[in-house]
Amino acid sequence: MSRPEIHVTVAPELQLFVNSELRRKRAPVAIDASSSLGHVIESLGVPLTEAGRLLVDRRPAPAAHVPAAGESVEVCAVERPQQVPGAPLRFLLDVHLGTLARRLRLLGVDAAYESEDIGDPALAALSAAERRVLLSRDRGLLRRREIWAGAYVYSDRPDEQLRDVLSRFMPVLAPWTRCTACNGRLAEAAKDTVAERLEHGTRRTYDVFAQCTACERVYWRGAHHERLEAIVGDAVREFGGPAV
Repeated sequence: MSRPEIHVTVAPELQLFVNSELRRKRAPVAIDASSSLGHVIESLGVPLTEAGRLLVDRRPAPAAHVPAAGESVEVCAVERPQQVPGAPLRFLLDVHLGTLARRLRLLGVDAAYESEDIGDPALAALSAAERRVLLSRDRGLLRRREIWAGAYVYSDRPDEQLRDVLSRFMPVLAPWTRCTACNGRLAEAAKDTVAERLEHGTRRTYDVFAQCTACERVYWRGAHHERLEAIVGDAVREFGGPAV
């Protein structure tokens, strides 16, 4: 005896998650009598973090809805900019997104990051404990129920990753205010107070410094500053923020 079916349409933005048969409009999907719509969507490969409005027979429905045979389901993409209610907008990035984490910090965005792989359960628990949006390219990690909020990073290229996150969440940008190494806050530092941490050439060449209030790392406008200014300038022009 064949199982009952619903007909599912997946938004174009989400079709990378599903097989070729589900990339056509109103693809048939077998269901049982107990699984929620959210469970069905995840079983197709779409993380719920990426699903926006769910429409059943053209009417909004929650992920807890238990679909019935013959229903037509439309899975929409998350609307951008996405609102994340209930906490200041902060991020947690998995071990594979170190460059993205440093670029977010360069822009003054609160971006926690573990340089060592602490494992999916620990990452999910940290997301919940600190109420951070977990960013990852690992679909399995984003399916963990304990995460507070999450988002799939669609590209493997840092420039595109940064634009993706900024366009999706529109965080407030405050360039040059965070330590790119540890995410701590930066403060102006007098040259004589950090002189012992500087090499002779740096002491002789530069006079303006900042220091992390957490890890005490010292920053100045060195050889890489022009490249970093370009990253900051592009982000500020496209997504807003104080003048560079």
